[in-house]
Amino acid sequence: MSTSLSSLLVSGMALFGVPAGAAIQNLQVKPFEIDLSQGVPHMLDLIRNTRLPSSDYVAATESTNDTVSTGMPLHTLKDLRNKWVSDFNWDKEQASINKLSHFTVKIEGIDVHFVHEVSGSPSAIPIILLHGWPGTFLEMVPLIDLLVPKSQPKGKSANVTFDVVIPSLPGFGFSSDPPTKGWQVKDTARVFNKLMTQALGYQHYAVHGSDWGSAVAYSQYEQFNTTVRAAHLNFLPFNPPTEEDIAAKNVTLSPREEDAARRGTEWQTGGNGYFLEQTTKPNDIGLALYDSPVGQLVWIGQKFIIWSDPRQGTGPSLLTHDEILREVSLYYLTKSFVSSVYIYAQNPNGFRGGDYSNVKAPTDAPLLWSTFRYNIAFWPKEYVAAVGNLVSYKFHDFGGHFPGLDNPPALADDIRDIGKYWAH
Repeated sequence: MSTSLSSLLVSGMALFGVPAGAAIQNLQVKPFEIDLSQGVPHMLDLIRNTRLPSSDYVAATESTNDTVSTGMPLHTLKDLRNKWVSDFNWDKEQASINKLSHFTVKIEGIDVHFVHEVSGSPSAIPIILLHGWPGTFLEMVPLIDLLVPKSQPKGKSANVTFDVVIPSLPGFGFSSDPPTKGWQVKDTARVFNKLMTQALGYQHYAVHGSDWGSAVAYSQYEQFNTTVRAAHLNFLPFNPPTEEDIAAKNVTLSPREEDAARRGTEWQTGGNGYFLEQTTKPNDIGLALYDSPVGQLVWIGQKFIIWSDPRQGTGPSLLTHDEILREVSLYYLTKSFVSSVYIYAQNPNGFRGGDYSNVKAPTDAPLLWSTFRYNIAFWPKEYVAAVGNLVSYKFHDFGGHFPGLDNPPALADDIRDIGKYWAH
């Protein structure tokens, strides 16, 4: 590359919020625009022509309690389908998503897609926000305006701003599939560390993760303790303790924590059938639903509904039926459903055993934690403290497994607390 062309590229990337250091590492960061409109007519035809039963099976049960629900109720599916074909507009959604600053970069053979929004403040804390399954990068988008504010928010951490990076996990959305059969979350952690340090030029950064994103984030926290200098999680890549485990350790819970623990037990005993299927036979469910948008809606949408606060779509929650359709449309139109479920099969031990002795990450970087009452798993403070340098543990009555959508203000406030402990 000539000096003049290199300088032009660096200047152009700077306009999009990419640090000049990105060009030094020979990783070509390129602006990216979403254009999936070509697949929409076929998707809508399939949705319209999918036949559904006239009534629910007599044994079907409906509840937000995982153990007594038999899955998405037929009337909910019909409401969602009707909205999909009559009211939902992908082109409008796509235009909104394209207002974000999208990029791609090839790292270790993977085309990594990411959103990068910068605050312009020299003291901004770089942070990478990591989604899980069945989420996408869209799960973290509501946090952008809260962490990269156009005007300073009020509050005790009001002066803390962030440079936000939101990647799509390998095999999700616009990121290409993992290049090897044995690809694991530790490999994704390595790639994302290169994204932050080599492609974007940050010497130190913070991480946040949920679901599989927590496994990647914790692996970064654990492996790269000189570059990852703070972590915030609302899920752990460790099997959650049972109510019996908690009682045996004489851990005292508040009434609302007891309720969260019960919900976690319900998921472990009656809500994890999808986990076993995707871990052992990902191709079966993947191929069965590959060209079935309504099938993907049932499989994915049910999780968004049952794993979230029953009050979803009200108050601080942005988790409406529109948002569920946006997430499912992205899976279908990017043809990433099959590759996304393989994260389970490729990481059969991605969520580690329930022994919390001698598991603390070898780092002094602060670990911050948020519990949202309607999550599918619960970890008391004592268990979180066993895996890292815990400095903050908070409990929220509103929200569930997708707090970036279900209670973004509370999640952003907790992430912003990283500023109290940031030393770089």
